[in-house]
Amino acid sequence: MSTPTPVLPQDLPVTVSFTRRADPGHAREMTAWIRAGLSMAEGFPGFLGGGWVRPRGDADEWHMLCRFADQRSLAAWDSSPERQWWLRSGQGLAEVTRTERRTGIEGWFDAPVAAEVSAPVTRPAPPRWKQATTIWLVFFPLNLLATLTLGRLLDDVPVVLRVAAVTLTLTPIMTYALLPWITARLGWWLEGRRFRDRS
Repeated sequence: MSTPTPVLPQDLPVTVSFTRRADPGHAREMTAWIRAGLSMAEGFPGFLGGGWVRPRGDADEWHMLCRFADQRSLAAWDSSPERQWWLRSGQGLAEVTRTERRTGIEGWFDAPVAAEVSAPVTRPAPPRWKQATTIWLVFFPLNLLATLTLGRLLDDVPVVLRVAAVTLTLTPIMTYALLPWITARLGWWLEGRRFRDRS
């Protein structure tokens, strides 16, 4: 029996997150600049997706996320002339206040960090079994609902196209709505605190 080849850290998908600060009065310019950067990143081999969010409409912070298949594809994008040009085009518009890279799924479970760049406050990621349980608590009811609705509507569609349609629908719902929602409510448990000590 052959020994399975170990998966090295550099072969795992990696997520890089940036926090940028920009004048709220330049929200349109900032939105266009971020979209241009994500559109450019989509053309790179190994790019798995990305997005951005603001804490609220008048906030001066913008949180961006990009995910790559491995460290090599991230490094190729990071050092590319296209990305350097894009960064130069944003000079004077936004400043980077924080950058972080993570592998695996721990990024969904990051604890809030301090706004000051000089002294970020982070906590270790929860145990994998707690992460898996949290994801399942979202995935099971969402998948069940999709099976009863979309699944029936697409009953005559070939299985590959049906699965593609369902996963393309469910992935952004989980990513941008349900996972942040449930991790906020289960933060006390994920961080190992008692229920009565939840904030």
